[in-house]
Amino acid sequence: MGGNILELQNLCAWYSEGKNVLSDFSLQLRRHEVVGLIGLNGAGKTTFLKTLSGLHEGFRCDGIYWGGRPTAFRDRGFKLSRYTVFAEDNSFQYFTFREYLSYAAAAYKKALPDAAELVRGFHFEDYTDTLLKDLSTGSKKKAFLITAFALKPELLLLDEPVNGLDFQSTEYLYKLMAGYKEHGTLLFSSHVLESITLTSDRVLVLEDGQIRRNFAGGEISAANIREALHDENEL
Repeated sequence: MGGNILELQNLCAWYSEGKNVLSDFSLQLRRHEVVGLIGLNGAGKTTFLKTLSGLHEGFRCDGIYWGGRPTAFRDRGFKLSRYTVFAEDNSFQYFTFREYLSYAAAAYKKALPDAAELVRGFHFEDYTDTLLKDLSTGSKKKAFLITAFALKPELLLLDEPVNGLDFQSTEYLYKLMAGYKEHGTLLFSSHVLESITLTSDRVLVLEDGQIRRNFAGGEISAANIREALHDENEL
């Protein structure tokens, strides 16, 4: 269970050449941990997750290692090991949840998982056969979250996971996130301080495209994170 599952060395990412959003960004993720990534708006959280998910082309990285072996963000083996839930996702509009879950399981070469408990936990029972395009923003987010936690990838990536969720679903999600280290490693970005302090084993503070602070265990507190972000009113 020990050791790093993912290591990135000096990642830079940009939308326009010469204007880096991420600069010399280095990261180590251990097996079976929950890591929260927090930063002010524009710090680069979503850009990082898009790059890690193979959806952003403007980047360079001195080293990408998965389980100690060199890899690439679009390497097939790495793609099959991670699943990303974005803050907003309008893909697969003409799939129902059931159809999408079946498709995703096949794409990840897994048996169709039993998602009944997750469906109940997110109060999604009435929407499993509704086209994703006809779901509200919150219900659509639930569809992708249920899929993610049902598949149990080695690396689960969540971008602003509580956005659009009702109170009950948010509370249920926090329990899933905090317990995910039983299955694999969870990395999530958030600007909601509560989601960071309630679920994380480690917290990375992203500022100006780099990880400026790293908190673990008892160091994780609202006061420490606010101080690290230099903004008492933002969170």
